[in-house]
Amino acid sequence: MSTITNGAFVAHLDVPRMPAERNRLKDLPVAGAKRVLLAAPRGYCAGVDRAVIAVEKALERYGSPVYVRKQIVHNIYVVSTLEKKGAIFVDDVDEVPEGSHIVFSAHGVSPVVVQGAAARHLIAIDATCPLVTKVHREATRFARADFEILLIGHTGHEEVEGTMGHAPERTILVTGPADAATVVVTNPDHLVWLSQTTLSVDETMQTVRLLRERFPNLQDPPSDDICYATQNRQVAIKKIAPDADLVIVVGSANSSNTVRLVDVALENGARTAHRVDYASEIRQEWLDGVSTVGVTSGASVPEILVQEVLDDLADAGYGDVSQVVTAEEDLMFSLPKELRTNADGSPDERGLGGRTRRLDWQRGA
Repeated sequence: MSTITNGAFVAHLDVPRMPAERNRLKDLPVAGAKRVLLAAPRGYCAGVDRAVIAVEKALERYGSPVYVRKQIVHNIYVVSTLEKKGAIFVDDVDEVPEGSHIVFSAHGVSPVVVQGAAARHLIAIDATCPLVTKVHREATRFARADFEILLIGHTGHEEVEGTMGHAPERTILVTGPADAATVVVTNPDHLVWLSQTTLSVDETMQTVRLLRERFPNLQDPPSDDICYATQNRQVAIKKIAPDADLVIVVGSANSSNTVRLVDVALENGARTAHRVDYASEIRQEWLDGVSTVGVTSGASVPEILVQEVLDDLADAGYGDVSQVVTAEEDLMFSLPKELRTNADGSPDERGLGGRTRRLDWQRGA
């Protein structure tokens, strides 16, 4: 497989560069047979696929540049690839020339951002994941019903900022179990909790249990806010972790669901676990005494990056790969309405994002 290289990055993105030459991992002896347990599902979810295709189609339809507010998804390889095609990533709509096309990322935005784009006469394409949009609607509805909303999530995360922006005067952020013991509410009898979609399922429910001890009348959201892909990837790594001497999670440091996979692996029996953006970041010493390696990836990670990890592990003698399937995903989301047809009005074959990904992995395919 050819080496993946990075293109130019905008200044505000702190992106680790791949080395010009990759050091091959050594095949050193260990006790027992070497093998890889490959998690399925892994990688792209429907919302990520939809958002990436949206930027690609916008570039095809309108030409370069197309501006994107924040990272379209939290993966540095995806961002750099889209930059090479002509996408320009910005922190705020104020950086975008008036009248330009702008894509809102999969993490969603607040109404204030939408209003700011309109004030600059920007042509906005909303690539917010539909599952995030669902949480936005819940926040709006509960705020109108005069509920106080406890939003479980991470400070500064773009999804959290977007959700809080839909009910800013009614929403209190709870960052985890520690906050559950100290959060102050106005009316404990008119209270509901919502959550960021990419959290650890176990930690979120622990936070809810602690909140309910203090506020017995705390209401649940009408449906589970943590997205199906986040849950599925956590279930898969839970299955693998007890048998793994080492778990490698592919994904970027600012990807919440990726970072959670490392935690979930360690909490469920993996001896060690590490996150990498690229195969080149795997260290030889991680493999010392390791017979079984678990491999998975976050929901914003393209499969090519996982395949490179598997290729490098094969160099080190881990060529026996068994896929551990805990669920099959075939969910698809319609693209933003502006992009469902070609420029001539004909239906586009990519009118749906979230293409079904084969689970019958085969090395080199």
